Amino acid sequence: MFYYYGRKKQIAKYYPTPNCDTIVEPFAGAAAYSLYGDNWKKNVILIEKDIKVFQIWDWLINCATVEEIKKLPDLKVGEKSSEFLHIIHAATKMAFRFKTIKVTSVLERNWEISRRVFAEDLYKVKHWTIINGDYSDAPDIEATWFIDPPYKGDAGMGYRYSSKMLDYEKLSKWALNRKNEVIFCEGCNGDYLPFEPLLNLRGVAGKVSKEMIYYKSEVAPPIQLNLFDV
Repeated sequence: MFYYYGRKKQIAKYYPTPNCDTIVEPFAGAAAYSLYGDNWKKNVILIEKDIKVFQIWDWLINCATVEEIKKLPDLKVGEKSSEFLHIIHAATKMAFRFKTIKVTSVLERNWEISRRVFAEDLYKVKHWTIINGDYSDAPDIEATWFIDPPYKGDAGMGYRYSSKMLDYEKLSKWALNRKNEVIFCEGCNGDYLPFEPLLNLRGVAGKVSKEMIYYKSEVAPPIQLNLFDV
């Protein structure tokens, strides 16, 4: 729905289709998996610890109207903004540390795109639920659990609640106790669950990052993973 460092918008199609009527994202971020395809039609429950990210979702789900979104002002290159909703559109994990940001051409373009997406897709999230809290505050229910925490190691640094604040062994035990279906995302440093390669993601300057996945389901047969190169 909005730009967010580490979001899964471009690779959401590579993850298993949800088998359950409810999707829970205990590290909500931009909730790209729940927005992908027809996933949004499910009963979606988001849990977000970062109060500023939570407030964006709370506004979109419970308050915002299409008319209000269309009236949001443009951003112009060279001006400054202290609005967190603007800042995260810089698409860098360093954005979580910024109090103000100078608008670049990239930020101007990203904001213009997001305003259009907000207006076009707002209806998709109006039946969703957003909870401000830790992942462990998620309701203990049968669901498709899409778990996308800050990745272990340097890749998960920079967020307000970064990888250095997470007990990954505790998280893994909690994830294994989720009911029905678990889709767990990680990077190359994930060693606390039996992760398997999902895809090689090529970024700027040809840099390749490895996306890993742990999957379990109480109702679906094991999935056949094929390593994609994206």
